[in-house]
Amino acid sequence: MAEAMSTAPQGETRAEAYVRLKKEIASIVAGETSETARFATAACLLAHAFAPRFFWTGFYQVDPDKPGELVVGPYQGTLGCLRIPFGRGVCGAAAETGETQLVPDVHAFPGHIACDSRSQSEIVVPVFRADGSLAAVLDVDSADRDAFDETDRDGLEAICEILLKA
Repeated sequence: MAEAMSTAPQGETRAEAYVRLKKEIASIVAGETSETARFATAACLLAHAFAPRFFWTGFYQVDPDKPGELVVGPYQGTLGCLRIPFGRGVCGAAAETGETQLVPDVHAFPGHIACDSRSQSEIVVPVFRADGSLAAVLDVDSADRDAFDETDRDGLEAICEILLKA
């Protein structure tokens, strides 16, 4: 059964939107055992809540057959890169370090992978399983430079922290 997406209340701040979305995502995925379903839900709700600022929102999952590579998972947006090696580009850096990458200008990021030439800024957040292993990274691109800040970092990290643990 499909869940209805909530709408932002008048005057809601981005920080408040992230709190609302975290609760909404946790509620929808509660009891769901499929990582794919959990990622698809989060990508959909985030993309719709923050469009058009988020023009690509999705997950690159650790490939169980090639543990040093990410493979595209559920996303909303234009065609994504299919595979990204750990350590390459913004997603690969997040996978390799286990740390959020907040990039105000992707053209200044060494080794940036241009999956879509419209991308100007990007934030990538690692997603860990309850056992601490890396499952995926959440990748969000914007066609605007400097589109992401600490509010986005805090909000997306909070969502990713509960995504596989709720």
